[in-house]
Amino acid sequence: MRLYDDPVEVRRGETEGPDQFLWRGRLWKVRTVLAHWVETAPWWQSAAAQVSEGEAPASVGADLLVERELWRVEAGRGISNTGVFDLSFNWSDGHWQLVGCAD
Repeated sequence: MRLYDDPVEVRRGETEGPDQFLWRGRLWKVRTVLAHWVETAPWWQSAAAQVSEGEAPASVGADLLVERELWRVEAGRGISNTGVFDLSFNWSDGHWQLVGCAD
């Protein structure tokens, strides 16, 4: 799977997941949701987690609240142009991104 960090516009259907997304000027129709999960931010990489041993970083708890929702979907443009995409929704800023693609 190739990794990306591209913003996408996502349209939700009747279900809670993505129904269509616009990536690089092309509209992709979600055919199947293959997986759905939630990840927290990598709090261990934050400045608060890098403090010296013995100190209790106060903001690590706040870092755990930063979540993104991921959807692995099979999507297509037409009959033969299909792929598997990882779409991420960031709850802190309300933006969608395409983070991975296997086509």
